[in-house]
Amino acid sequence: MMAIIQSDIFLLALTIGLFLLSGAIFRRLRLMLFHPVLLTAVVIIIFLKLTGIEYSHYKQAVEVLDFALGMSVVALGYLMYEQVAHLRSAAMPILLATIAGCIVGIATVVGIAVAFGLERDIITSIAPKSVTVPIAIAISEPCGGVVAVTSVVVFCTGVLGSLCGVKLLSLCRVTDPMARGFALGAASHGIGTARAIELGAVEGAMSGLAMALTGFGTALLLPLVERYFY
Repeated sequence: MMAIIQSDIFLLALTIGLFLLSGAIFRRLRLMLFHPVLLTAVVIIIFLKLTGIEYSHYKQAVEVLDFALGMSVVALGYLMYEQVAHLRSAAMPILLATIAGCIVGIATVVGIAVAFGLERDIITSIAPKSVTVPIAIAISEPCGGVVAVTSVVVFCTGVLGSLCGVKLLSLCRVTDPMARGFALGAASHGIGTARAIELGAVEGAMSGLAMALTGFGTALLLPLVERYFY
C-alpha cells in the first residue's frame, strides 16, 4: 500500500484531483479559506507529513506540472499578441503604472516592516511579495533574504489578490478592463493573472504583461532600496 502511495502516478493524480475538488468546493462556497491553490497546498502538506514522504520525492513526482506551468506562462504571450493594439495605444500609461506598481509594492511592505523593527533579512525576504516566485527568489536570495519566507509571502499575496482584488477594484469603481487586468498582475503575479484571465482576454493579457514588467522593475529597484533605505 505504501509503495502505491509513494508512486509518482499516485502523487500526480492526487495533486490534480485535490485541485479539481478544491475548485468545485470554492465555486460552491466562495470562502477565502477554500481557495483551490490554498486548500490543495494545505492538504498536500498534511498528507506528506502523515505519510512521511519527502518533499524532494513529491516534487520529482509532480515535475510535469512545473513544465505545464511554464508552458502556461508562455501561452500568455499569445494573449498579449491578440491584444497588441491595446498595448501599443497605452504604452505610456503602462510604463507609468509599472513604475508606480513597483515602488508602491516595495515601499508599503518595507515601510511597515521597518516600522515594526523587523530584521534586515526578513525585510529583504518579504519585499518582493508582488513578484512571481521564481523572480522573487532570484531577487531576495542574493540580497540575503530567506527563500522559504519569500516563497510563503509571495504565495499568500497571490491568493489574497486573487480573492479580494476584483472586489476591491469594483469598490474603487475601476471598470476599465486594461486597468483591472494590469492591477491584478502587478499586485498578485501569477495567481492574480489566472483570475484576470477568467474576467476576459484583455484583462488576462494586461495581467500577464504587468506580471512580467513588475518582475523586471522590482529586480532593478529592490537592490537599490535594500542598499540605501534599510
